Amino acid sequence: MPSAPTTAAEYWDKYKPHRGEAPQRRPVADRFDWTGVLGNGPGAEILGTPKNALDLGPAEGENAAFLARAGVEVVAVDFSPVQIDRARAFWSDQPSLEFVHSEACSFLDHDVRQFEAIYSTWGAVWFTDPEELLPRITRRLTPGGIFAFSHREPIVGQYGPQQMGGKWLEGRETELTVYRWQYSSEQWTDHLKRHALVNVQAQVLPAPDRALGTLLVTAQRTE
Repeated sequence: MPSAPTTAAEYWDKYKPHRGEAPQRRPVADRFDWTGVLGNGPGAEILGTPKNALDLGPAEGENAAFLARAGVEVVAVDFSPVQIDRARAFWSDQPSLEFVHSEACSFLDHDVRQFEAIYSTWGAVWFTDPEELLPRITRRLTPGGIFAFSHREPIVGQYGPQQMGGKWLEGRETELTVYRWQYSSEQWTDHLKRHALVNVQAQVLPAPDRALGTLLVTAQRTE
């Protein structure tokens, strides 16, 4: 089985490519989004009231920006230099928001800061071996800190690392494959408890216009 790091920066460099001649407009960032479906599901209240937070896989950075505007000191870490450059350009006017170019496990190994909340919305938690990532997350959470993440509702019978192809990558002759780790609510609960995370809650948020919803999981580091 693959182990972290598993993603290729090239894959994420071309995620949500900008099209057209005009400068790309930055996201609105008027709410915290776990599902990718406008107005669907809970918001930032899932994280409580942290003074600081770590975003693993922020992409364009709208969730990180939303928290920063609310007074949270946010560090957002992404493996893609293209995504980081774009997010920095979008939110250069937000002083309490820092974007870092790094693979998630590497960042957690080398940055010794502690965070009251660590979260990932369809991001690095989905694309990194939990046996590699979860112990590192636990070390960087403050006692009682919140860990929360979301990813696509898992398909029955397709659990653990699943290949995801990148045929849509423009200008590339061969397919680029990355792995995503998707588990059921019960499987994630087991993983989290084995890594000293408690008060685990997992729920599937149905999507109003598609077959598969979003799995949202929250947990807490022991005091």
